Amino acid sequence: MIKKKFAAVIMKIKEPKTTALMFSSGKMVCTGAKSEEHSRLATRKYARIVEKLGFTTKILNFKIQNMIGSGNAKFSIRVKALALVHGRFSRYEPEIFPGLIYRMGKPRVVLLIFASGKVVFTGARTKQEIYDAFEIIYPILKEYLV
Repeated sequence: MIKKKFAAVIMKIKEPKTTALMFSSGKMVCTGAKSEEHSRLATRKYARIVEKLGFTTKILNFKIQNMIGSGNAKFSIRVKALALVHGRFSRYEPEIFPGLIYRMGKPRVVLLIFASGKVVFTGARTKQEIYDAFEIIYPILKEYLV
């Protein structure tokens, strides 16, 4: 069996602390930025590095693909009960992962909900989607407080 290697150049910069994956197609993915502004700044820095190596660059179609946020309900949650009632949207397998995976339809965000009350939001395209998801999930979480 031949293992295919990851076909991207991986670059890192310290400020803003990010990692870039550069593909032969010319596309680049920038990860780790703490804000959209930092992501744009890092993208420009990576482009300058590539230009210094003798390549022509042009930043086209810049977009945020995946924003991650975190929150805290500030109370413990009966995660198993939440999973039973909201089974259509959620998956809970504590022997594999301690959090409930909740797939929200609108906004299209995936939440990781923990018994401690901590919530991680993934897959958002904007900060507003994270805020909206929290506004929707918070009253639901209150129904399952310990």
